Amino acid sequence: MTTLTDTPEATRPTSGTTPSVEAARLRTAELEARIAGDPSGFRVLTGDRPTGALHLGHLLGTLANRVRLQQAGVELFLVLADYQVATDRDDVGDLPATVREVLLDYLAAGIDPGRTTVFTHSAVPALNQLLLPFLSLVTVAELERNPTVKAEAADAERRQGRGMSGLLFTYPVHQAADILFCHGNLVPVGQDQLPHLEITRAVARRFNQRYSAARPYFPEPEALLAPSPTVLGNDGAKMAKSRGNALELRATEDETVAFVRRSRTDAERRITYEPERRPGVANLLVLGSHFAGVTPEALAEEVGSAGAGRLKQVVTESLVEGLRPLRARRRSLASAGDEHLREVLAGGNARANEIADRTLDDVLELMGMRY
Repeated sequence: MTTLTDTPEATRPTSGTTPSVEAARLRTAELEARIAGDPSGFRVLTGDRPTGALHLGHLLGTLANRVRLQQAGVELFLVLADYQVATDRDDVGDLPATVREVLLDYLAAGIDPGRTTVFTHSAVPALNQLLLPFLSLVTVAELERNPTVKAEAADAERRQGRGMSGLLFTYPVHQAADILFCHGNLVPVGQDQLPHLEITRAVARRFNQRYSAARPYFPEPEALLAPSPTVLGNDGAKMAKSRGNALELRATEDETVAFVRRSRTDAERRITYEPERRPGVANLLVLGSHFAGVTPEALAEEVGSAGAGRLKQVVTESLVEGLRPLRARRRSLASAGDEHLREVLAGGNARANEIADRTLDDVLELMGMRY
C-alpha cells in the first residue's frame, strides 16, 4: 500500500470547511509564499475539456498560470477530460483532432512534458473506477446544490433543450477522482469555484473517516485562487469558441488585427480602466497589458486622451508581438508531424496509469475489497 511518505509532504490532509473568498485570498498568499520557498511539497491537478482549440481567454485565464507554476517547480498534472465532453452534448465531434489541437496549444504556451504529466481521462481506467466508491460519500442534495452543476445544466437546457445527464450531475465527484487519484493537494480555481472544490475536500475527508481514520490516506486539497480575469470576446460577451467571438491562439496576425478592430469600446475619448463601467475598454486594456508587462491602469494612462482608435492600435501591436513566439512554436510543432504529440500523450498516460493503479489498489485494500 502507498504510504503518505510516497507523496509530497504537503499532501497530508488538512481539515475545514469552504473558506470565504477573503479567507481564500489570504490563504493563497500564504501558499504562494510557500511555493516560492519550496515548491516540492505541492502537487497540482488541473485541466480542460477538449472541445476545441484554445483561445486567448484560456491563455490569460488558466494556461499562463499553469506554466508559471510549472516554472516555479510545482509538480503539475494536466488532464484532457475527454469523457467530460459528453456531459452536455450529443455529438462530441472529432476528439482525436481536438485533443491534438489542445496539446499543440499546451506545448506552444510552454507546458513541458518533462515536468508536467499530460494525460486523457479515457486512457486511465483506474482513475475513473474511483468514481464508484466516491459517489457513496456524497448525497444527491449536495450535488443538486452545486452551483457549477446548476449553471451547466441550465446552459445545456438552453442550448440543446435537454435535461441534465447523469454524467453532468456527477461531474463534481468525477473531478474529485481527477484530483485525488494523484494525491493532488493544490487546485488553481477562480473564486466562483470554491464550492466546487469543497466536494473534493468532502470526499477526501469522508473516505478517511470511514476507511482510514487512524492514518488518513487522501489529502484535502486547498484552493489556489488564480489570477484569472474574465476575458471578453469582440462582441462584449465572455470569450467562448461556441459564441464565435474568440481569438484562438493559433490565429494568424491578420485575424488578430481583425479581432481587435471589431472589439467593442465606447464613445468616451479618454481611456480609463473601469471594468464595471467600461467593460469593453477594460477588456482591451487587460489584453494589451498582459503582453506588454504593465498594469491595465498604466496602459490606460499611456493611451490617455488619444481615444479608442489609439487603444486598439496599441493592443493590436501588443497581441501580435506577444503571441508571435507562441505561434512560431506551434507552427513548428504542427509541421513536425504527430509522432512527438503521440509520444507526449503516451508518456503522460503511462505515468497517470501507474499512479492511478496504485491509488485504486490502496482504496480497495482500505475498503476491504481485496479478494
